[in-house]
Amino acid sequence: MQNERLRAVMATGGWTHAALAAAVDVDPKSVERWVNLGRTPRRTTALQAAETLGEDVHALWPRLRQPRAARAVSSELVALYDQRADLPVSAFADLITQARKRIDVLVYAAVFLHEAYPRLNELLRERAHDGCTIRIALGDADSPNVQQRGAEERFGHGIESRCRLALMHYRPLVEVSGIELRTHGTTLYNSVYRADDQMLVNGHVWGVNAYASPVWHLRRSGNGSMFDTYAESFDAVWATARPVEG
Repeated sequence: MQNERLRAVMATGGWTHAALAAAVDVDPKSVERWVNLGRTPRRTTALQAAETLGEDVHALWPRLRQPRAARAVSSELVALYDQRADLPVSAFADLITQARKRIDVLVYAAVFLHEAYPRLNELLRERAHDGCTIRIALGDADSPNVQQRGAEERFGHGIESRCRLALMHYRPLVEVSGIELRTHGTTLYNSVYRADDQMLVNGHVWGVNAYASPVWHLRRSGNGSMFDTYAESFDAVWATARPVEG
């Protein structure tokens, strides 16, 4: 199966198999297989090729969006993603859609959700109307810990602005029955997105933006589990957070 997107991008840019192969240090036959047989290169090579071509790597090789198969080390680990950017926003929306009892969100900003899924507030209203208890904890833009994260990620005051933007997005939900919105000033080790007994955890890496950090998908399997560890962590942060007034 040919990779027509790759073929078109190369043709538009005047790239031959040999030229692209030289640019990313592979054999020209490898590039030929990418184009004519639809082969997917290794992630590092794909990223280099995409950057060379000025194209999104997932547009050229959609398979790279697929999560790694979870090893049987833990029965709770459903999938592992190398970085949050590999996880389509529809996965977050689907998780929320499936919730019947509880939705918990712990982030600093995560404005990518509203940017890529404009009906997020509407979806949350629907889940609350159907009986879900929804708790959303956003970063306090004036918190030293939030500001420190901006400095560490070389994001500067941008992260504070995004916290304020996130609060603006969620504020219309303050008066909705079943939804509670708070701001917190804790050090955020992980962003947590919980829906009943499923959870997406975006681990944070020093100096790395959240979109480039890994995500693991957990499914609760019993008491004292890894899932419960993150759930209890959310509760601890929630207890320190301040309610947002309407």
